[in-house]
Amino acid sequence: MILPRRFRPVLLACLAGASVALAANAKRSAPTRPDDGIPDATAFKGAIVVDAATGAVLIEDRADYSGPPASVTKLMTFLIVHEKIARGELTLETPVTATAEAARTGGSQVYLAEKEVFPVEDLLHALMIASANDAATALAVHCAGSRAAFVELMNARAKSLGMNHTTFRSPHGLPPSSRRIEDGDITTPRDLATLSLHLLKATDIIRYTSVKRRTFRPGPKRIEMDNHNHLLGKVAGVDGLKTGFTRGAGFCLAATALRNGRRVLAVTMGSPDSKTRDIKIAELLERGFAKQPAGPLFQPAADSPVAPAPRNTTPPPPPAATAAKPAPKADPASETTVKFSMPGKR
Repeated sequence: MILPRRFRPVLLACLAGASVALAANAKRSAPTRPDDGIPDATAFKGAIVVDAATGAVLIEDRADYSGPPASVTKLMTFLIVHEKIARGELTLETPVTATAEAARTGGSQVYLAEKEVFPVEDLLHALMIASANDAATALAVHCAGSRAAFVELMNARAKSLGMNHTTFRSPHGLPPSSRRIEDGDITTPRDLATLSLHLLKATDIIRYTSVKRRTFRPGPKRIEMDNHNHLLGKVAGVDGLKTGFTRGAGFCLAATALRNGRRVLAVTMGSPDSKTRDIKIAELLERGFAKQPAGPLFQPAADSPVAPAPRNTTPPPPPAATAAKPAPKADPASETTVKFSMPGKR
């Protein structure tokens, strides 16, 4: 049937209305991103939560996002130094002389002066507590002869761990002089989880990352190092690992918590600010414990001579037998996870 010309505009209008309605219905019924219970996916560029005992992934959201990790890079720096100690190539008492290159390193630091000498143990605490870039450089140069040679060790170790989407170009995570992201350290939340799990199982890194405050360089030039991880003591069970921030990286954090013998690891990269990062990590840890299936308890690394219990911390814990405070609850997992006021930008 041929429609008279005068009715054609009416037909076209009807067809157009039908198309709009179909499009609206299609939009409403289109599949959405899987909901892992993460309330605000704009809070980071990538995240992953892992059961530390088994390595099983509990939650992931763009876990293979590739970008700069900022100071979370120092986790690999710690591993290289730790393994040199374990092989007998260094000791915790080995003196390290700060070079001019280390003294010039910017960002977070403990203000090393050229030719200042500190033992490896002190520099490892500075690395993990104060996120000291100058300490990272001093350790790298001492261990490998040059920063470039140390970075080669970092990349070789990353490859051996299966961190297939990681390239290190510094021992500290500072941006390159070119300010081009592709010229700096690059990794993913999944690769950082792989590194963190290895550190938790094979090293005593928690002895460093769980320290909230420690004195560096006692004397007139002393520095009180405050841990950049503001979740310590404020989220149940949190005892590590490492924060990071640069403008190109955003705010990053690899965090872990131990509750009733069960350990969960959460990694986020690219948060817009430290408050958002900390809140989201706390939420992810909570959801991780809720999703953790029944299974083996976490088995930490056996006691090792590599690092004794932290000393010179402030304030020291009271003896268990004489502590004035009441005993902690039997089930810390039942505590409110987020118990802190928002920290400042770190």
